[in-house]
Amino acid sequence: MSKKHLHRFDYYVLLFFSLAFIGWLWEVVLFYVTDHAFINRGIYRGPYLPVYGVGGLMLCFCFRSLRKKPVRLFFLSMLTCSVLEYLTSYFLELRWGIRWWDYSGHFLNLNGRICLTGAAVFGAGGVALICLFLPLYEKAYQKLSGKWRLWLCLVLLLIFIADATYCAVRPNTGQGISEKSADFR
Repeated sequence: MSKKHLHRFDYYVLLFFSLAFIGWLWEVVLFYVTDHAFINRGIYRGPYLPVYGVGGLMLCFCFRSLRKKPVRLFFLSMLTCSVLEYLTSYFLELRWGIRWWDYSGHFLNLNGRICLTGAAVFGAGGVALICLFLPLYEKAYQKLSGKWRLWLCLVLLLIFIADATYCAVRPNTGQGISEKSADFR
């Protein structure tokens, strides 16, 4: 494998985990503020929500060139992330028969899977990701040696694979996490 491919591999793996962690942190803080309780959101046990990592990577691949067009970026991020959230919700419910979120009580929701407020947050998040976070991430990425980046990728991927394997059989459905165990607003 060439150095160019390794660079792309570790760059995107670390970006995925950074965004998945930031998404997890966002949701934990949001639920702490609204419900006054620490809730480990998502189907995995680790501090990451892969839907945020996947969504962020999609935005980076598709819309990085729109850094100087934040209004367009906002609306495309709203659309892209809302479609991803809808499909993810549908897949999770189809696979496990459980809803991990339900926006039925929110304004302009679609089958309780997505809503206007969530879409607007994703739009703002997409602008923040492309215009603010990526330049900072690239600087931090460059400061790590290639050897450390690859080791970090290996460790994160092994932990993630173990967590995903376990949660494929026993997904995280504790109090406040899924419809099965919690009432949604």
